[in-house]
Amino acid sequence: MRILVLNGPNLNLLGVREPGLYGTVDYEGLVELIRAECERLGIEAEFYQSNHEGDLVDAIQNARGRCDGLVLNPGAYTHTSIAILDALKAVALPAAEVHITDIAQREPFRQVSYAGMACQAHFIGQGLQGYLNAVRFIRQTVGAEG
Repeated sequence: MRILVLNGPNLNLLGVREPGLYGTVDYEGLVELIRAECERLGIEAEFYQSNHEGDLVDAIQNARGRCDGLVLNPGAYTHTSIAILDALKAVALPAAEVHITDIAQREPFRQVSYAGMACQAHFIGQGLQGYLNAVRFIRQTVGAEG
């Protein structure tokens, strides 16, 4: 089983960006945390982070036929990108949305998740643990389909 873990804008600044909200673990620490869980579960994980919407769309499209599922934190594009929503719908892979903070408890403009409309599960406000829960969800979902 292979999954793509996709992170959007500013997630490369984990550990620096608003540590009171996002914690002190940096992006590489997040990748290592997820990689260790994937290895434990027998999952091959690919990681990609971009601050550019089109790059994220390309990564989603390129996962088609190569990956069995997606774990996605689109960052601020969550609330603005119909292009990411359309890409997720087009590839039709099992997808889990992750947000480190609870977007429902944040500013009103963060309350809508376009990307989430194409995801089968949502791990919101669970900190970095949400990524691990999303990986387990994708494994369970893909295993149930196969």
